[in-house]
Amino acid sequence: MKTNILLILFVLSFKPLFSQQKVHTSSRTIVSINKDWQFAKDPNAKGSTQLKYASVNIPHTWNAFDVLDDEPGYYRGIGYYKKKLIVPSGWKGKQIYLDFGAANQETTVILNGKVIGNHKGGYTAFMVLLNNLKFNGNDELIVEVDNSYNEHIPPLTGDFTFFGGIYRDVKLIAVSKAHFADEKYGSTGVYVATTDVSDEIATINIKGKLNNSADKKTLLITSHILDAKGKTVAYTKQTSNANAGQKIDFELPSVSLKTPNLWSPENPYLYQVTTKLADAQTGRILDEVKTEIGLRYFSFDAEKGFFLNGKSVKLIGASRHQDFAKMGNAVSAALQVKDVELLKQMGGNFLRVAHYPQDQAVLNACDKLGILTSVEIPIVNEITESQAFYDNCKNMQLEMIKQNFNHPSVIIWAYMNEVLLKMHFGKEPDKKKIYLKNIENLAQQLEDLTRKVDPSRFTMIANHGDINGYTNAGLTKIPMIVGWNLYQGWYGGKIEDFGPGLDKIHAAMSDKPIIVTEYGADVDPRIHAENPIRFDKSLAYGIKYHQVYINDILKRPFVAGAAAWNLADFSSETRMETMPSINNKGLLTLDRQPKNTYFLYKAFFSKTPYLKIGDGSWKNRSSLTSKQTISVMSNLDSVTLVVNGKRWPKKAVIDHVAACEVELRSGKNSIEAIANQNGSVFHDRAEINFVLQPNDFYKGISSLNLLMGSQRQFTDDKNLVWLPTESVDQLGWGSIGGEAFKIKNSGRQQYGSDKDIKGTQNDPVYQTQLVGIKGYQINAPKGKYEITLHFAELMGNGIQTVLPYNLDSLIAEGKEVPPQRIFDVYLNDKPIIKGLNLAAKYGVARSVQMKFECIVSDDKGLRLTFKGIAGQPVLNALQVRKL
Repeated sequence: MKTNILLILFVLSFKPLFSQQKVHTSSRTIVSINKDWQFAKDPNAKGSTQLKYASVNIPHTWNAFDVLDDEPGYYRGIGYYKKKLIVPSGWKGKQIYLDFGAANQETTVILNGKVIGNHKGGYTAFMVLLNNLKFNGNDELIVEVDNSYNEHIPPLTGDFTFFGGIYRDVKLIAVSKAHFADEKYGSTGVYVATTDVSDEIATINIKGKLNNSADKKTLLITSHILDAKGKTVAYTKQTSNANAGQKIDFELPSVSLKTPNLWSPENPYLYQVTTKLADAQTGRILDEVKTEIGLRYFSFDAEKGFFLNGKSVKLIGASRHQDFAKMGNAVSAALQVKDVELLKQMGGNFLRVAHYPQDQAVLNACDKLGILTSVEIPIVNEITESQAFYDNCKNMQLEMIKQNFNHPSVIIWAYMNEVLLKMHFGKEPDKKKIYLKNIENLAQQLEDLTRKVDPSRFTMIANHGDINGYTNAGLTKIPMIVGWNLYQGWYGGKIEDFGPGLDKIHAAMSDKPIIVTEYGADVDPRIHAENPIRFDKSLAYGIKYHQVYINDILKRPFVAGAAAWNLADFSSETRMETMPSINNKGLLTLDRQPKNTYFLYKAFFSKTPYLKIGDGSWKNRSSLTSKQTISVMSNLDSVTLVVNGKRWPKKAVIDHVAACEVELRSGKNSIEAIANQNGSVFHDRAEINFVLQPNDFYKGISSLNLLMGSQRQFTDDKNLVWLPTESVDQLGWGSIGGEAFKIKNSGRQQYGSDKDIKGTQNDPVYQTQLVGIKGYQINAPKGKYEITLHFAELMGNGIQTVLPYNLDSLIAEGKEVPPQRIFDVYLNDKPIIKGLNLAAKYGVARSVQMKFECIVSDDKGLRLTFKGIAGQPVLNALQVRKL
């Protein structure tokens, strides 16, 4: 199947125009009212008048910090915003709108005690008309926002945080009483589409809605199309008779451009359309909307993938959530644009705007930078079988389409993500059958609605890996494109299963274009492993994972494209793992620092020579050996490292990574990477602080930080490196007895826990332990030492054995009841801890540190001895510092 689709899109921007001739002055004025609000939460339902308010500016969320604390849950309830509303006296006789970029999720707008508007849904814009209101200069605007769970408003659940607040811009818009507007859906009311685009010609259609709240008029609607140099290349107009109070749909005569400059990622060429509304008798301009448009044509083919302007293009990029470190979702436009720039810089040409419509600044940037996009509404994990839920979904879909209709970046409208993940009525087959049928019916209604409103774009549903489930539910037949969120080698299976899995999907539905809408592995940039394994969260495993996935995607023409999950780490308050409340699958950190995986994408997709010393977050290293492997990401053939002035042998770049073996010295190390291509030399530089253990510990230069039962390194918030430790060896140091802690009945982790450890930001220090440990020995020279023992009870009520977002259904569930665990600890044969019962004294998953001093006066070094009274002794980590 090959369907050719024609599209013209544009970015909306409103700019007041001023002219020396008053008759030609535009009447559209936009003023930000983001500053000087008062805000208060209302957890006890006191109402807006009984609360204590604090000053805030918009964008604002009340969940920027409570999602990151150790307490489960975050405030989901009502918040009130209020401010004095000042309407300029010159706006008398105007139509005035309050324009909200978004507020999550139910919003009621109150002016001078009267409700003047409300909106349901947290991710689309909405407008409130200030009509027939008399302003007295002391007007009070109150906005009530509620992000409580509501079974009738999607999303119901999701692997992301539902931040509350007015988190996008708020504006006042003043227009003439006759003006463009589609206020029901929060749009300006001007829509541009095409019926034909090719290399030779582009036909443009402009239509929309206007409101006439003035007297009966004959109105003139005109549109000028200008090229990038400001030259008019086409013009169209139409007159319309409008009665007082009438809302009119209009459509201008179509116009054509010969040999159009086509929009593409390589050439994101934008035309400008200026659409004006004038009084036909006087020529007075009543309203004006300026729009940037891009002309191109595209298609999806089930066998050959995606085509843009007649050329095959592989869609490569990432999905994006909108939150940022310490800001929640209240993020400035500049930071949102920076995300798109980072995607472009890594060689991406595709952004999946997930799982909800995002700020207009994002799509504006995509238009200007040449990033193709998919946008979706937040039907995630499940639905509610109610008419109210269905109606809200359909209204969200219409708002999304109409507000973003004019962007050249949008090629796909999507409307469901992993909707079978939280299955209802699992033990009631009759009800489950009805539930699945209702999901199918909702999908079909959204599909029909989308194709009717915008037949120029494709539609898509994104599914998790339950292929049979989605097929049997009828959901793979409804959309034009089927998206698959695939995580072989992460939530289950092996990395190598990914490619064959794609082949099976294609064979089962060979008539459907496919996009891999999600794939990824958690990468905690603080964690490193020499022998990476699934779910260790290490940089090394993340690199291996993405290498396999990228190659398998590129070698299959039927895969139209793929979006890595995710562009950046994002907040997911219910997650535990090594960095609680954060999903670490981003190519960037939550504050947008690049990981090795980001550098890997640049190496794969940069069109110019690229060379980058990896492990940017690993500037502080520690090891038992001075021999170290430094990864260099590159699209060149080979790389040479120069370390502290010494040149090491050239290393071949294999799968865009050169693994260079060098020796580091204690202290600072200067690293230079050098590569040559066609007579040109390319460089990159880095600096690494290195600690050689146990030598530096013996010299008193560094503490010795040891993880029990672990196979990975960890860098803590003080830049101390914690090393995994093994059984005592011939060098005279290591553990005696004990086994690495492992959750029983877990198909996920080979060792340790991902339980949220209370009282620490360094969870990986406490997420592994030796169970049944008998002792620990360090062959330390004579001297005085500080020893810190680190404990956490990992067994007990609430131990997490299954992710809340189980994408492969292969993980066993179960809870372990903690055994009675009481033990003594001796240091150099002297008792230092008596009758320690971690669960009883401190509770489960709580970090415990106990410090002691010891003098070594003989040749036996430091010796810890653990003696069980009941159950098995444990130790999570050990820290030793020479005083």
